[in-house]
Amino acid sequence: MSTSNFKDKTVIITGASAGVGAACAELFANLGARLVLSARGEEALNVFADTLRDKTNVLAIPMDVADEAGCEALIEQAATEYGAIHVLVNNAGAHHRGAVETQTPANMAQMVDVNLRAPIYLTALALPHIRNAGGGAVVMVGSLAGRTPMQGAATYASTKAGLKAFTHSLADELMDSGINIGVVSPGPIDTAFIMGSIDEVEDIVYSQPMSTAGEVAEAVMAVANGESVEICLPTMSGRLTNLSYLSPWLRRKLRPSLYKKGAKNKEKYRNRPVVS
Repeated sequence: MSTSNFKDKTVIITGASAGVGAACAELFANLGARLVLSARGEEALNVFADTLRDKTNVLAIPMDVADEAGCEALIEQAATEYGAIHVLVNNAGAHHRGAVETQTPANMAQMVDVNLRAPIYLTALALPHIRNAGGGAVVMVGSLAGRTPMQGAATYASTKAGLKAFTHSLADELMDSGINIGVVSPGPIDTAFIMGSIDEVEDIVYSQPMSTAGEVAEAVMAVANGESVEICLPTMSGRLTNLSYLSPWLRRKLRPSLYKKGAKNKEKYRNRPVVS
């Protein structure tokens, strides 16, 4: 599927009212895709959806991806409204920050539900429609945290690691099917997801170069086109996660210097306006 072929295709995006989800929506809208946008906040979702309606058809569905009935309704409404589903972008995410012993079981369970269970469930629901449409794509928005152990984000990292494993396994299952499966694994992104709670984010996160929501959306588009099963942003940070995973001793040795670098960068970001 080339970028020119997204015209009049149905694209579902979760977590679509801001940040990466909104950037993906704008990109697909510019290519003439019909959009189905979901997010928990109804007001913000509707306001954003209205900004795209002069470009394309937009169906806004407020819902929580952790709710099975909501997921089922999302897929059903998309298929009913547009007659077909071609692309699913699993972008919605949750992150309760801090060491495991500081977390409530409910918060940890929510991260599993939103970051892992929901994408798997939505993918299972969407795949028959995508196959019936003659092909398309499912793209997961993962994280570099899912590629290496991350203290202060153990549950979050685990959900993203599980999402990565699911994606690569499914990509092999659907090889040569006409359905592109892949994951975009970014490091820190310059959005409110981390910048809006900067004091709660581990300093080490800011040791890596920051990507923009637009750059992540471009990677999502590339994966949807079948250009790669996984794209890491930035590329060098992705290579660093490989090294740190394969060499735990090196990761532990480098950690103090990365925390120091991240703390310095955090101070530079602290008084800057937050990007939505």
